[in-house]
Amino acid sequence: MRKRQWFMLGLVLLMCIAIPFQAFGKEAWNPERFAKEVPIAAETAALIDVQSGRVLYGKEMNKRMRIASLTKIMTAIIAIESGKLEETVTTSRNAYGVEGSSIYLALGEKQKLIDLVYAIMLRSGNDAATAIAEHVGGGSVQKFVDMMNDKVKQLGLSGTHFANPHGLDADGHYSTAHDMAVITAYALRNPIFSEVVRTKVKRIPWEGKEWDRVMRNKNKMLYRYEGADGVKTGYTEAAGRCLASSATRDGRQLAVIVLNDGQDWDDSAKLLDYGFTKYRYAESWKQDEVVAALPVKNGTAETVEIVAQSSLGYPVREEEQGLLRKEVDLPQKLKAPIRAGEKIGEVTLYFDGQKIGSVPLVARTTVEGTGFFAQLKRFLRGLFE
Repeated sequence: MRKRQWFMLGLVLLMCIAIPFQAFGKEAWNPERFAKEVPIAAETAALIDVQSGRVLYGKEMNKRMRIASLTKIMTAIIAIESGKLEETVTTSRNAYGVEGSSIYLALGEKQKLIDLVYAIMLRSGNDAATAIAEHVGGGSVQKFVDMMNDKVKQLGLSGTHFANPHGLDADGHYSTAHDMAVITAYALRNPIFSEVVRTKVKRIPWEGKEWDRVMRNKNKMLYRYEGADGVKTGYTEAAGRCLASSATRDGRQLAVIVLNDGQDWDDSAKLLDYGFTKYRYAESWKQDEVVAALPVKNGTAETVEIVAQSSLGYPVREEEQGLLRKEVDLPQKLKAPIRAGEKIGEVTLYFDGQKIGSVPLVARTTVEGTGFFAQLKRFLRGLFE
């Protein structure tokens, strides 16, 4: 009987040890399991790693919410991707008369599209957002809004629908912290957008005046958080305080969304600190790092170094190390000739059994062949060089 009791006790202990690891594997993709680690005032929130797109933290992140001027993140990236940034925009009566925050565009005033992008991201001008929408939408705000919603579909998001380009409260205008995090990360990977949102002060022409408009960025995170480099403030009475923030440290960029948050600055800083502290970037190999040296048959060199064409990595917590795996696909040997930059194989990274991505593995240097035809080819090539 005593032996049976000890056996049952051992079995229970074994189950207690095993179950968390099994459950963890199933929950590895759910960032809301960490919500209690960072108590915040925001009604909903999400933290994302910009490069990989992994969402690191969530609080009610799929709840549909009003997002106020965070809308302009999508407006800006659509305008940037239109390829019309150097075109001149004429302020229509519709743009001139829009309510809410404004840079006070005059009726008929002309501005470059790129300057209006600065105006919506630094000063949240609703008049500038409407002028952008009309210009990029071929004279129609609705066509531009359709472009915004088409982009939502392209990004594979289901919790977002836009009804205007500026974020004033409207029926059918909503998003989620998760979706806005994905949209923000997508936009930050565009170098023009990234440059705009990190700008603290921008001057643009003021038609009819002897001085320029001086636009100071409303995003206080740029001044109060180390490494901050974006993104956008937002507020309406119905939406409450909303904030999209980003920061880069040690080459890693994170972005955070907090919605309906009376402590938006502090909560955003907490979440960014959490992301930088709790997660480290585990890389397969860095760009140009040597992966292998393969033997070469019939070549002017006996071996050639194989390097990663670009970096590939994923942010993981310490306890998640066992869920990360990489597979290298390379031949055992090569035959000359081989050209520098030629793809030889690839490395694939997996997290919790799911593919994260692949990077080509390429030859670092050229290795010429030593056979008769290879030498003849080099001789003939030399005659014409």
